[in-house]
Amino acid sequence: MKVINYKIQITSWIFLISLSLIPYSSFAGGFQVNLQGQKQTGMGHTGTGLLLDGSSIFFNPGAMCFIDSLHMINVGGSFIFPRVEYLEPTPGTYTAQMNHNVDTPFSLYFVYKRKKEDRINFGLGVYTPFGSLEQWPSDWKGQFLLRQIDLKAIFIQPTVSYKVTDKIGIGVGLVYSINTFSLEQGIPVQDASGNYGQASLSGSANAFGYNAGIYFKPNNKFSVGLDYRSSVKVKMTNGTANFTVPSALKDSFPNTTFSSTLTLPSTTTLGFGYVVNEKLKLALDINYVGWSVYDTLAFNFAKNTTLLKNVHSPRDYKNVFIYRIGAQYQLNQKVFVRCGAYFDSSPAPDGYITPETPDANKIGVTAGASWRISKKFNMDFSFLYIQSMKRFNTNIETKFSGTFQEKAVVPGIGIEYLF
Repeated sequence: MKVINYKIQITSWIFLISLSLIPYSSFAGGFQVNLQGQKQTGMGHTGTGLLLDGSSIFFNPGAMCFIDSLHMINVGGSFIFPRVEYLEPTPGTYTAQMNHNVDTPFSLYFVYKRKKEDRINFGLGVYTPFGSLEQWPSDWKGQFLLRQIDLKAIFIQPTVSYKVTDKIGIGVGLVYSINTFSLEQGIPVQDASGNYGQASLSGSANAFGYNAGIYFKPNNKFSVGLDYRSSVKVKMTNGTANFTVPSALKDSFPNTTFSSTLTLPSTTTLGFGYVVNEKLKLALDINYVGWSVYDTLAFNFAKNTTLLKNVHSPRDYKNVFIYRIGAQYQLNQKVFVRCGAYFDSSPAPDGYITPETPDANKIGVTAGASWRISKKFNMDFSFLYIQSMKRFNTNIETKFSGTFQEKAVVPGIGIEYLF
């Protein structure tokens, strides 16, 4: 029986590694973190069709050339307070909650124009679109699927934007992504002291992609933008897998390395902006995320045994839409307020839900404000509340069943400096 359990757990370990390499989040499908601008977050994370600040480096590089300031810096950060609850299938009454923790995604954007009359702007963005820190109690019922996962991803994006006419701008940015992760997972075998074994995995992978956009503003009232963030092929080599097991099983679970190649999905966004009057602005963004590229999972270990084999498993993720709306209202010369909402469809089909990605359809509600301290210095504030639908699932590989539900509170703060 213990050997069978080991075979099952190896499959789940591989599954966890794959999810660590494919940064989704509990805030979009999987480990994706949509917090790339404080003003935009306050408006439902819209910004492809409405120019707000230097965060257009991320939302639509084509809009960046319409920034008039010679130099602009936007720096911001958010504090994610997630809550995830698990309930075992009826008639069971066992429940567990993920340990409380705080994730801190950040963004930094710098926009430069040589002369005010120039049609070309240059920019640099450094932001964290992917990441997750999740810790479950070490003795919870799903410890053999996950105890802890820590994923960090930083994107560095040099960008250029050109104003083709006074109404049309185009832009493109090269993305260099830096990704690291680690995870811990229990192994269902006990040593002489009664302690369960543990798998500890870690690795890093860097990759390239691009971000391209076009921005069209036919008049002072209406604007529209189209942005495409490419898929990114992540190639991991020399990831480490270390196993703590009784000495009698060490030969079956040797410490080893592994390699894998996975494709991160593209995102296409169509956005609209409308200026109702001098005080009120509205925005609508529609994201289309190409999750269907994640159809197969394959891993190769440097050392194989009868229990530790290479994996080639089918996956069936689907492309999904995210619908976002937002509004900004200027109260006076110094204060702006914002609100927004979005609906995010889950790309994960039934049978592929796990404790580190208990994914389900989600609704987000946002609010925000800006304080214009001076002509050159502003402060931005945002707030996001996310609630997922309850979702029951039985994982087809591990047979782990239960109902998961997520929610999160995400305050954020940023500064903007013009010079």
